[in-house]
Amino acid sequence: MIPFLNTWPYELIQQDVYFQDCPLCGKSNVLLPFKRKDLPELISGVKKLLVLPCCLNKLMIVGADRDYLLANQPLRNQR
Repeated sequence: MIPFLNTWPYELIQQDVYFQDCPLCGKSNVLLPFKRKDLPELISGVKKLLVLPCCLNKLMIVGADRDYLLANQPLRNQR
C-alpha cells in the first residue's frame, strides 16, 4: 500500500510540471525540472532525484500516477 503521507500533487501546464505549493518550504507555483515526457518513466517506477528550485532541498521520487508524485520520505504533516 502506498503511504499517502509520501505523496504530493502536481499540475501540468503544457509541457511543464508544477507543484502548486512546495511541500518543504511552502513557496507557490514551483516549476519542477521534469517535463510531461518524463512522467511515463516515473509512473513505471524509475526513480529520479528531484532538486526543488525554490529551496534546493532534495527528494527521491520513487513513483507517480496521473495526479501525485511519490517520494521516499513523508511530505505531509502527520496529525
